[in-house]
Amino acid sequence: MNYPTTRLDTGFCVVGGGLAGLCAALAAARHGARTVLVQDRPMLGGNASSEIRMHVCGAHGSNRRETGILEEIQLENLRYNAGSCWSVFDSLLWGLANREPNLRVVLDASVCACECAADRSIRSVRAWQGTTQRWIEVSARLFADCSGDAVLAPLSGADFRVGREARSEYGENEAPAEADSCTMGNSILFQTAEFATPQDFVAPPWALDFTAPERRPWIENRDLDPTRNNYWWIETGGADDTIGNAELHRDELLRIAYGVWDYVKNHSRLRKKLRNFGLEWVGSLPGKRESRRYLGDHVLVQGEVQGGGAFPDVVAYGGWYIDNHYPKGFWHEGPGTKYTECPSPFGIPYRCLYSRNVPNLFCAGRDISCSHVAMSATRVMATCALEGQAVGTAAAIAARDRADPRDLSKGPLLAELQRTLLEDDCLLPGLRREVRGPCAAARLSATGGEGVARLRDGMDRDWDDGEHGWRAPLGAAAEYRFAEEVELREARLVFDSFLDRRENDRPLGGNDECSQGRYYRALADRPRAVPATLVRSFRIDRLDADGAWRPEAEVADNHRRLVRVPLNCRPRGLRLVPLATWGAPDAHVFAFDAR
Repeated sequence: MNYPTTRLDTGFCVVGGGLAGLCAALAAARHGARTVLVQDRPMLGGNASSEIRMHVCGAHGSNRRETGILEEIQLENLRYNAGSCWSVFDSLLWGLANREPNLRVVLDASVCACECAADRSIRSVRAWQGTTQRWIEVSARLFADCSGDAVLAPLSGADFRVGREARSEYGENEAPAEADSCTMGNSILFQTAEFATPQDFVAPPWALDFTAPERRPWIENRDLDPTRNNYWWIETGGADDTIGNAELHRDELLRIAYGVWDYVKNHSRLRKKLRNFGLEWVGSLPGKRESRRYLGDHVLVQGEVQGGGAFPDVVAYGGWYIDNHYPKGFWHEGPGTKYTECPSPFGIPYRCLYSRNVPNLFCAGRDISCSHVAMSATRVMATCALEGQAVGTAAAIAARDRADPRDLSKGPLLAELQRTLLEDDCLLPGLRREVRGPCAAARLSATGGEGVARLRDGMDRDWDDGEHGWRAPLGAAAEYRFAEEVELREARLVFDSFLDRRENDRPLGGNDECSQGRYYRALADRPRAVPATLVRSFRIDRLDADGAWRPEAEVADNHRRLVRVPLNCRPRGLRLVPLATWGAPDAHVFAFDAR
């Protein structure tokens, strides 16, 4: 008998359900595009899922934290996952996706074929779903490859690159003298915990023995303290094929991981300090850093990253270091990576987020169009999530206008894309959000606090030029007065979610360096909670024609930074009254307007 086939027809198909793919699918669905998300694992999240457990790293520096959909995810996690449970995080991501009416999620389905038209446009993709033992065929007008491995590239004939460019190709001083096929490798993470009683550990017979003289040099000069690092340097495969030999690399990583813990626990100078420490979890799926990269209309390179990326088509940003891991990984003689400073933020152009020769194919995540050196700065998950939101937003515009990805690279459609991303609380370096609608010309005042004029300055976070937004005591009001009655359908608000927070959202996110030690201390000593600065409850009042203020809407338990409140009124004025925060003594509101 033949296995059955389920056929789905949609407007936009996203392949890959890591943070880039999830943000792409959510953005597209919320902006009206019928969307199918195909993920080859039983959960969403990719490297941030419970299978791999890598922290969500991104831009460094004050107020550089990524917002938009990613911040929504992080705040959702703080509200509903106070116990820092990784599998609960998986479920929260599933819940965010499955409550979108325009989005269908297909899990446990590996894309292995696609059908293309004469112009190389992808017509459909075919995936095997092992849990149901059936084929899933998705037809769509637009596709996005957010798989990390660019799985659609060899299937569709899309141009792509693997490995390191020669130093002379793009003038990159961090590139090797000669081009090669080397990449950054894969890592298996493990977690330890401190127990109340001593914990013995006996290494399985297949673990590598690092007490042997020939292996001891590979471990003696490393930081082995689990309270200070997460052993990211247990890495292999970069000098090989990270896709074709992934199973061999997984086996080697497991042998190294158990051997490292045996050495740390039983033979290192830390053995007395770690007497009560034991293994709590060991990954079985390696996290990947690099494989294939698409070639788009633009290739982002080292000089542009270090120059700040001032692109006219900026749609996302990075701010991680050029974090260029050596191909041999664990077996490299010396440090596992080389950090090179770059500005935070640096802009990422839209032209890197679609294929140059497959007309209807977007890309987001670590497979975007950039050089190996630039990718070492853009590959971290918070940056990938911003790229995903940009791609999903672009796909919704393209689906509405029956346009191709390239059509949005300039002109009115690019302007609409950037404007929409700013409205959706994404920072675009060098651009400010324009306040449109009746609030742009209305008289704005406040009954208390300071900085009310900054509610419509288009900068929805504090920045290097100082503080933004209105700061006021609870119960004060910021109000607009209109010259005449205006019809309003929605209010848009941005609250302060403390973008400089660090450890309060461990272990599932954050922009500082990651360590297991911080993870366990955070669990024991620092309750995870919604940031105290966030406005928890507020009221919106309308000014009626008789001159009386009346309640229009009230929100009692808010945990979001970007809040859109439905309205249905024709008032002469509108005002916001913050009533409570999650702990701060006053309210800090970055934006309040309506249309």
